Amino acid sequence: MSRLLGDGHRRFLQTLMAVGITDEQEARALYQHCCDTHKMQCIPDKLDEFIEAINSRLQPMFMQIRKGMSEENGHQYYALVNMAETDITRMTSDYADNELELFRKTLDLIVSSENGSASSTDILNSTDTMTSKKLKKSETEHLLTRLVQDKWLCERRGEYTLSTRCIIEMEPYIRTMYQDQVKVCHICHNIAFQCQICENPSCGIKIHNPCVARYFKGRVEPRCPACDDFWPHEIPDRAHMTSPSSQQGSMNRTASTGITSSPTRRSEAARDSTRVLVGVCSCRK
Repeated sequence: MSRLLGDGHRRFLQTLMAVGITDEQEARALYQHCCDTHKMQCIPDKLDEFIEAINSRLQPMFMQIRKGMSEENGHQYYALVNMAETDITRMTSDYADNELELFRKTLDLIVSSENGSASSTDILNSTDTMTSKKLKKSETEHLLTRLVQDKWLCERRGEYTLSTRCIIEMEPYIRTMYQDQVKVCHICHNIAFQCQICENPSCGIKIHNPCVARYFKGRVEPRCPACDDFWPHEIPDRAHMTSPSSQQGSMNRTASTGITSSPTRRSEAARDSTRVLVGVCSCRK
């Protein structure tokens, strides 16, 4: 049976609908704001239970607020995802067929790379092998900008990586389509793209950079947690791990006002389903 939702749950959902994804710190601030605004009890360590109550109502509409980790900084994020569509077809209402083909090619480049990224040059060159209408250079550059703005990709110095939102929402598709190429982090067991790899040929485990920083903190001689070989890579400093300007992006709101930025693009089916939910649990006037 679905759990009873209040106006605070509705406000939380509406805000997440607008921003698409938010980090844990912002989610906790929003949770506090929603509870304070609607005179609900706010228990700091009950955020996940609060979200689970919302998910119980989202389930019939094949939507879910899902939690995942940023490969860039190790922070936890919450994203509103569409469960009805498990592959790139979820993007068809926002992108043309040839744009989706280029996104697939970009995904191929990122998954097959050793460092979980694809250069703008490689992406531009991949347009030569497109089977649909070929994109011009200016069109490709504009598409990449849109994919970053819509939080499917991140960009830093001409290198493109999968955003946290993309990994959270597309994980089932990625695991299915690239099952022979994708490995999981040995520490957190989530799929790993931006990571360090054990250099022992018989081992080769992957560990996210933030997980490396956590696991090896304070160890004099870092050794692989799987094979016990010396770990030769530089150990990142967690204190200096921050989101780049093109990463998930801020909610552009304050917890005291609940003001949000412009909505991110998503499929019409997802928008319509969520509107139904908002109507079901709407505030009583």
